[in-house]
Amino acid sequence: MTQQHIEVGIVVERRAIDSPWADHAWAPLAVLPEPPPLSPWTELPGEPGRRQFYLGPATLTLHSVDTAHFRENFQAGRAKLWVAIRPTGIEPEIEFVGVTADPFEGEVYCENVGDVVEALPMPLAVAEAVLAFFEAHHVEREFIKRKRSEHDPRKGGAPRPEPSLGRRESGPGGAP
Repeated sequence: MTQQHIEVGIVVERRAIDSPWADHAWAPLAVLPEPPPLSPWTELPGEPGRRQFYLGPATLTLHSVDTAHFRENFQAGRAKLWVAIRPTGIEPEIEFVGVTADPFEGEVYCENVGDVVEALPMPLAVAEAVLAFFEAHHVEREFIKRKRSEHDPRKGGAPRPEPSLGRRESGPGGAP
């Protein structure tokens, strides 16, 4: 399997919210086409109630087996990158989990209910690199539907149960 690594920068936002349970929320805000010469957790200019931070550099890894997923990402309209962050409960308040161009991997990030996942616009330079990777490594695979095979009792396993047409009534002693 061929891989390509692309270095990007991640920007997050801390928003003030009106909630009895929390006073703020974190969210991924942007993916930069390359990491800027800033230290992680550098505060960026923002507006009142919204503080933006450069979270730090991240590596977007492209795998040749995922090229069909990249194609679906581009066919869905504006290509996206999925960024996941996780609250830590300590300083710093959040940590980077991952970034991907594969929509199915982005969906997997959503399975951890504590993580915050955003689908962000893919920068043009990153989109060009992903498309070049797709063109260089994509192999169209024919879909082959498997056929169900009949049960062979000589190969082991329990026999298939007979389909029942209704509930059986049992008499005294369990006899029908």
